[in-house]
Amino acid sequence: MEKIKRNGTVLFSEYSRGEAVKKALTQSREDILLELRESKLKGRGGAGFPTATKWMIVAAAQAEEKFIICNADEGEPGTFKDRVLLLEYPELVFDGMVVAGYTIGAKMGIVYLRAEYSYMRASLEGFLESMRNDNILGKNICGKEGFDFDIMIRMGSGAYVCGEETALIESLEGNRGEARNRPPYPVNTGFLGRPTVVNNVETLAAVSHIIVKSGAWFQKHGTDKSTGSKLFSVSGDCAKPGVYELPWGTKISELLEIVGAKDTKAVQVGGASGFCIPKSQFDRKLSYEDAATGGSIIIFNESRDILKILKNFMEFFVEESCGQCTPCRIGNSKLLEGVEMLENGKYTFAYMNKLKDLGRTMQVASKCGLGQSSPNSFISILENFKSEIFNSNGGKNGF
Repeated sequence: MEKIKRNGTVLFSEYSRGEAVKKALTQSREDILLELRESKLKGRGGAGFPTATKWMIVAAAQAEEKFIICNADEGEPGTFKDRVLLLEYPELVFDGMVVAGYTIGAKMGIVYLRAEYSYMRASLEGFLESMRNDNILGKNICGKEGFDFDIMIRMGSGAYVCGEETALIESLEGNRGEARNRPPYPVNTGFLGRPTVVNNVETLAAVSHIIVKSGAWFQKHGTDKSTGSKLFSVSGDCAKPGVYELPWGTKISELLEIVGAKDTKAVQVGGASGFCIPKSQFDRKLSYEDAATGGSIIIFNESRDILKILKNFMEFFVEESCGQCTPCRIGNSKLLEGVEMLENGKYTFAYMNKLKDLGRTMQVASKCGLGQSSPNSFISILENFKSEIFNSNGGKNGF
């Protein structure tokens, strides 16, 4: 198992395997939920739903079976932080799952591992086996009579949409990965129709630290509405790409300085489904209340053609749309057509404005996060880079 020493104030701070599990088992389930609520931890996948609320609903549900699912289907372009956590810090993620199982009353946890990460599976299975040998996993964990919990790894299907929690559950059940109608939500009717918590890899890693060091310690980091730290996968035009742990509230300009970015024209915050931030907005803060992100930061310098970047993103979404709902299936194709019209200089401003309206309609009418977020790049690039976009063909307008 690869092991690299990284520096960080929260996730990369000191932690010993099994530490959170042993401490959690000395506490009541109610005390763990209160600790988690005090931390104000929000889901790190991007949606930002309060983790304690999700756990409380499932913990209170009356059911024969409950499940905890770790969403390791890291498919957002430009994101690779979960890979680092799973390869270098599996104890944080798996201990967080055991704590979740104990708290909500589940006996089984499932890691839904991105198909492209199949090379990790053997090492992760080996780590789980070592946890069983040390009684951190299995029957009567750490001597706690009656607390049985195990973790299995299931491979993803290689589809971007399966990062959405209900599509992920459909895939786990052997069905085509498509988002479900909501409500009901997974906390009520999840895997196999049972109450289910679906948490991101980074969220579960944060739980382990919160249990050991307290919710009050966790919320000292970051901002009032975005507590703790965040892992950022930084790529693109910079001297030091990689995974960085920074407190929520860090300015984009500060991040650019840390990673050695020069002559930066734009920063894509949140991957292809995120927003393209121009130089004039580099003082914005990375946080849920300002520039929110699941962790992907892609940097573009002055040499990059912003229209080619947008075309690349839209081609990705046309390819990855599951085709289930009309706004996403048709909308992404129409937005890509609009980009090609811009490329060829055959557009009208009125039609481009209609396409932006179409994107806003997709944001509210699409069934899942894919269609709701795929227009973000189109709208933000057309609004923030008008002069470059509409002059990419020397200002030609064929209509």
